[in-house]
Amino acid sequence: MTEGDGLIFYVTRPVGGAIGIGKVVKKFKQDKPLWPEEVQAQKVLWPNRFEFDVEFCFRPDEWRSQKLKIDALRAVVQASFQPVSDKTRDTVLEAFSTFVEQPSPEAAPVGDLHEQVKRKLVEMGKIQKFLAEAEYPMEGTRLDAVWRRVEKSVPTYVFEVQVGGDMYHALAKLKHAYDLWNSRIFLVASASEIPKVELLLSGTFHEIRERLKFIDISKLEELYSRKKSYRELEDSLGIA
Repeated sequence: MTEGDGLIFYVTRPVGGAIGIGKVVKKFKQDKPLWPEEVQAQKVLWPNRFEFDVEFCFRPDEWRSQKLKIDALRAVVQASFQPVSDKTRDTVLEAFSTFVEQPSPEAAPVGDLHEQVKRKLVEMGKIQKFLAEAEYPMEGTRLDAVWRRVEKSVPTYVFEVQVGGDMYHALAKLKHAYDLWNSRIFLVASASEIPKVELLLSGTFHEIRERLKFIDISKLEELYSRKKSYRELEDSLGIA
């Protein structure tokens, strides 16, 4: 395994299918116990570790229904790391292309600002090494974008994007995310919405008044441009 190698995530039991793809970021050795066997023995048994980026992965609750059954993988999948042929790699990438090759934020329709901003929030989260995703489920509703630290963790950052529509509902979702997970909550909207937000925060949603952060959409655009430019510079220098 080398840095830059592609990864296929395959769950053998009880799912039996491919659930995502990623890329090796770096390799390193660790001198602290990590795995249960290591923690119990109080010594490092497997020092070789690696970090990876997730390019796409179904949520755990979607694994059974959304898994991709790829015949070319069945012959090589075992309970460990296995190399695949170029032909198998190409087959897998083609199967996942529907999910991975999404339009870039710049390619979104000009009128669909809400979707543009959501995609940029997700991309910024990934730049910062979070597990970032849009339309995250929360008890019968969905949040516009969340950033999580690890797969099984709750959202650390929660974003609601408000471009017109119901401000009350957006704040209600953010309050529930804060109550449920103690998440850091952000409302992304035009500066012209501030009076409406202040009115709601002084009344119905006074409990999150000191917790909610307001992000002007124009400032988010600037933040996105700077983060993307910084990441591209890191990539060019080989230090990302």
